[in-house]
Amino acid sequence: MYKMKLGEVVTTIPSIGFNIETVESPNLQLSVWDVGGSEKIRPLAKYFYQNSKGLIFVIDSNDNERIEDATTELEQILREEELKNLPVLIFLNKQDLPFAMTSYKVACELGLRSSIGREDDTLYRSTTKNYFEGRYWCIQPCVATTGEGLWEGFEWLMAAM
Repeated sequence: MYKMKLGEVVTTIPSIGFNIETVESPNLQLSVWDVGGSEKIRPLAKYFYQNSKGLIFVIDSNDNERIEDATTELEQILREEELKNLPVLIFLNKQDLPFAMTSYKVACELGLRSSIGREDDTLYRSTTKNYFEGRYWCIQPCVATTGEGLWEGFEWLMAAM
């Protein structure tokens, strides 16, 4: 988020609460709510869902051990009534690391394997499978520290909203 807003890498620690930033480009203005992943904070996130137009979920593609946790968390979020039918952008971060999972592997972990379309390594489609039912989604590989893949993901989300 800060790479896009400030044009530079900002060293951060994991979000403990909520951060709100506006990301702008000539064709784009998004208010982004960074909701911390702490188990104590997660129940409060639902109070910020009202009037949302899209959802961005970030997965650490280099952390194979936590993909199941990420899948469970995303499923819980997508079951929220306020988020029904919203487009979902999944940033698959840290693609520059040697053991990064591919978009295809993450799609399989999320149960989306039978409903994917391909454009390079970005996966996208509207689907009627499990908790993604009735919504558009995109898995966008990225490297947050360099900005690679970020604008492409945000542009997809804006078009899907």
